[in-house]
Amino acid sequence: MKQRHHILFQQLDSYRSDVLQVLETVTEDIANTIPSGFYNNIRWNLGHIYLDQYLWIEALTNEKSKELEPLQSWFGYGTSPANFNEKTPSFEELKKLLKAQPIQIKELYGDRLDVEFPPIDMGMNTIEY
Repeated sequence: MKQRHHILFQQLDSYRSDVLQVLETVTEDIANTIPSGFYNNIRWNLGHIYLDQYLWIEALTNEKSKELEPLQSWFGYGTSPANFNEKTPSFEELKKLLKAQPIQIKELYGDRLDVEFPPIDMGMNTIEY
């Protein structure tokens, strides 16, 4: 693996570890509480982080994943905890998903970081050195 790819995955691991470390002090009750003045709770935000990471990859690669469909109804843009039901991942389940995600991304896409993808909505391209 190229050094720049290694650094990219180190950053993903580091940022994700930071998020998970903060969550060690958060209880299920706190995670499910919507603070006054906000539309979403910590649990929703964790699901959104997880989903959004894959949505950016989907936008770039134009490869859709059916596994993300239920997540979009709970954690996608414009949703809220009011969309939750008995199938919505719990706070603990979301923490496990977030912990595993960097490894999954590296396994699924780690060998494709040099692929040139067409620009997406924000006009971003693969980084060139």
